[in-house]
Amino acid sequence: MAATESVRQLPQSDNQSVELIVPSHGVVTLFGYGIEVRVDGGHLVLHDGIGPDRRYARLPRVDHGLKRLVVIGSDGMVSLAALRWLADQDASFVMLERNGKVLVVTGPIRPSDAKLRRSQAMAFSSGAALRIARELISQKLTAQEQVARHKLLDSRTADAIARFRSELPAADGKQPVPPARADE
Repeated sequence: MAATESVRQLPQSDNQSVELIVPSHGVVTLFGYGIEVRVDGGHLVLHDGIGPDRRYARLPRVDHGLKRLVVIGSDGMVSLAALRWLADQDASFVMLERNGKVLVVTGPIRPSDAKLRRSQAMAFSSGAALRIARELISQKLTAQEQVARHKLLDSRTADAIARFRSELPAADGKQPVPPARADE
């Protein structure tokens, strides 16, 4: 009994080298010319590259690790089935011009939490926004102080950062009035 093909091989031609595309931190970025995003046999198939230097990926529906697909450029094709595949996998799709201008963005749609949205909207008037801002700034200043003191060995800067952090609880969220200059 002859063995059947269970894993498709990379497309090969005599004058092209093909590199595998692997998601990095859940992101795949496609660029070049002749970009291709389509579905074949339930797998998302990706092609990109410039000239003979091509890249390829065939991602299954399970354990693909893809959270965001970014396409830079507009030379190629993206199928509707591929957009549906991404939506079904809760992965977003972004298409950018080569100069960085955003052309298309899609993303997972989740039910919104009305209570959370209301508390976010009311955070400024309830004072929660100021408390959150103080806490975030305090944590950042604490980390900066540690870097200055232990990594940069600069106790003068670390002490200045610590002084700023100690003044943080008194911050009221209003812009300070700068002192008048002597020449005014």
